[in-house]
Amino acid sequence: MEPSTRTRAPRFASALSTESDPVRAQECVLGELRARLGEDVPDLVVAFATHHHGPALEGLGPALARATGAPIVLGCTAESVIGGEREAEGSPGLALWAACLPHTAVRTFEITAHAGEDGEPAFSGLPPVGEHERSSVILLADPYTFPMDAFLGRLNEAFPGVPAMGGMASGAMGPGQTLFFTADGVRDSGCVGVVLEGETALHPVVSQGCRPVGKPWVITDCDRNQIKKLGGRPALEVLIETWNSIPEADKALLQRAPFCGLAIDATRTQFTRGDFLVRGIMGLNQRDRAIAVADFVRRGQTMQLLVRDAESAGEDLRFLVAHQGGGPLAPGQEDSVGVLLFTCNGRGTRMFGAPDHDARCVRTGLAAEIPTAGFFAAGEIGPVGGRNFLHGFTASVALLRARLTPGA
Repeated sequence: MEPSTRTRAPRFASALSTESDPVRAQECVLGELRARLGEDVPDLVVAFATHHHGPALEGLGPALARATGAPIVLGCTAESVIGGEREAEGSPGLALWAACLPHTAVRTFEITAHAGEDGEPAFSGLPPVGEHERSSVILLADPYTFPMDAFLGRLNEAFPGVPAMGGMASGAMGPGQTLFFTADGVRDSGCVGVVLEGETALHPVVSQGCRPVGKPWVITDCDRNQIKKLGGRPALEVLIETWNSIPEADKALLQRAPFCGLAIDATRTQFTRGDFLVRGIMGLNQRDRAIAVADFVRRGQTMQLLVRDAESAGEDLRFLVAHQGGGPLAPGQEDSVGVLLFTCNGRGTRMFGAPDHDARCVRTGLAAEIPTAGFFAAGEIGPVGGRNFLHGFTASVALLRARLTPGA
């Protein structure tokens, strides 16, 4: 779809229904969207729905296109959905998000994966990205049929610097149970998404929710995902030394869920938020005195031990949204910014002990009631250090608003 010029500035709306009846749920969310958008016709409608809505989901995409007039509909099924400041965990849910995007081209795509001749994953294509500096990508994919890690590697090579945000659909028990909604119908595998290019900017916020313990160390010997030496010393020895030096509360966190941060930029010596890619520690190799982590590592890379708790995760999300969201809003301009929130299905009440945590943190960070929709994902997509990655236990926030300087 070519750029829209119907409105002068972007405009967004969101709605959530927890009705179990599919007809009533659709009537509820569509009525709320109409009330918020008035006469504006959205260029894009995004929908997230739980499996409670059953067979009605197969016709959801075309029904939304007809009801809203939107030429492009995108969405997927999920374990739990998000709308506004509510996270509808463990209940029926249908969340809609509508965007009027002036001077912005919206291009939809569908991609499948298959085994290549060399045994590595191959893909049916790439997103239709045009001008890199003015483009962004939103991705939804099936965790059973789409190797997102490999795809993001291809994406980073083809379109360096173009942010990709999204999530792996959740709530399915196996292949064929995930559903993706489009204006043309439904599909049950692969990856769907949209490319946005033009005067609507996507500000990516990736909150990995960890804080450092101990000090950073340089990897001096490694093999694939095995860290053998840190600063010339056996890696396991460094880990034990760090363990003995930290408070008891941090020991408990590290024992329950051990993480490490891998620096993206090997040339840096000072590190702040967003400089590390968070990965889990998978095991300890007593024989080789090595540490196994959930990613490949390289010599010269800096590693930092990390812990995650509810307090640090909440503080991290609020801080990043406030500082990376594009700046404060003028009074009365809340609907000129829209948020798509992809949060890990291990967060929510499982992590924070209370509902609606991440959705409320986003609004607190922006100090405004921003139209928000999203879902609890089985893997979250977002850039760290200028490269796109698949994350876990992360809140990935795609914040859309007008570019501060046209053409920038």
